Amino acid sequence: MMLNILRTLLLASLSQAIISCASYADNTEKNDINDINEPGALDLILCEEPRPQICTREYNPVCATLQDGSTITGSTGCTSCSDPKVVGYKMGACSKEVVNN
Repeated sequence: MMLNILRTLLLASLSQAIISCASYADNTEKNDINDINEPGALDLILCEEPRPQICTREYNPVCATLQDGSTITGSTGCTSCSDPKVVGYKMGACSKEVVNN
């Protein structure tokens, strides 16, 4: 009798674990925002205060929008937002850069 109860509990626990893992995998695939074809992936990400003072050295280009509306390609969102003239950025390099002299 005790052996049947333990088998039932073990089977229920394994079933719950399998269902939880499958549900987690489905949610992570749906929440992946690295695909630029997903709605909202190209929306402007606003810079927040306080501005970053230290950023990692990597190249994941972003198109930064300056206060005057012009755009410039930055190496990362962190490095772009460290400039107080930048209001936000979009993922990916700018298609056309406007250089202000």
